[in-house]
Amino acid sequence: MDLLESIYLGNTVRDWLIAAVILIVIFAVLKIIQRVAIGKLSKLALSTNNQIDDLLVSMLKQTKFIILLVASAYVASHAITIKPSFAALWQKAVILILIVQGGLWAGAGISFGMKQTIARRMEQDASKTTTLALLAFVAQMILWVVVFLLILDNLGVNITGLIAGLGIGGIAVALAVQNVLGDLLASLSIVLDKPFVIGDFVVVDTLSGTVEHIGLKTTRLRSLSGEQLIFSNNDLLKSRIHNYKRMDERRIVFKFGVVYQTTLEKLRLIKEMVTDIIEKQDSARLDRVHFKEYADSSLNYEVVYFVATPDFNVYMDVQESINLEIFRRFQMEGIEFAYPTRTIYVENHFDGEK
Repeated sequence: MDLLESIYLGNTVRDWLIAAVILIVIFAVLKIIQRVAIGKLSKLALSTNNQIDDLLVSMLKQTKFIILLVASAYVASHAITIKPSFAALWQKAVILILIVQGGLWAGAGISFGMKQTIARRMEQDASKTTTLALLAFVAQMILWVVVFLLILDNLGVNITGLIAGLGIGGIAVALAVQNVLGDLLASLSIVLDKPFVIGDFVVVDTLSGTVEHIGLKTTRLRSLSGEQLIFSNNDLLKSRIHNYKRMDERRIVFKFGVVYQTTLEKLRLIKEMVTDIIEKQDSARLDRVHFKEYADSSLNYEVVYFVATPDFNVYMDVQESINLEIFRRFQMEGIEFAYPTRTIYVENHFDGEK
């Protein structure tokens, strides 16, 4: 009897060899097509502004080895006779692998779309990137939940009862991890309400720093001294937050005092001098200058002005320039700054004999 006509598992050796050749040829062709398509589309993507070719490249790169092998084996299986029981299992396995591969393609599409959107938003409004990143995470999570349910449905699991059970179990889990869920909901609130975004300089109670990361449970700041500050999202929203990045201009209030021996004319001149000094500053806008009060050892003035930028270094430069000019002008006019002093008057009532 010819060896090629020998029968194994219901098929001749010839049929098995034909099926194997079909599998190898189809797999090789599919692999070549994948590589050529990725190469061609990648070059095309570099020379065009069209995003479709970039999306196709991203999805083709997510086409796994196993799906090409299964597709080749599925075509090759038509060259042989398969028992009905095994054919049903094979059919189900192919569907499950296709579902997973479909999830990978959809996930690649979601990631690509979100990356492109975030890149555009970064140029227009960086504050929206955090929201988009969270939406991308939620979309990916929903996608793989759907994929998981489809797999269970194809395996014959009653997903209706499973979903109901998950709902009851979810309540129990929510009670057990309510602190974590509180931080998660706080993270969602931060992302949607945007009290701050990445890059903002904020002060929380007595701590301050630049926002580096907004996570699902914690928000991280980089302090001025270099260390990283980590806040629970839930606790952070309960705190008083000062967001200096949102400040359009900085309001400055400062005071100084002169000695009581200053004449009335000099007191009036002080207001004119300080007004003139501040109005000559390019980045400053004067609000008011007032002789405010009679203190224990000085006549006090209060000055209020605005710096037209939130930059702290600019404010300090302006304040330094004002302070130096006030000092110079006071020296020219003979006006003395006050410092804590106390004058004691001693009256002698002794009438004794000389």
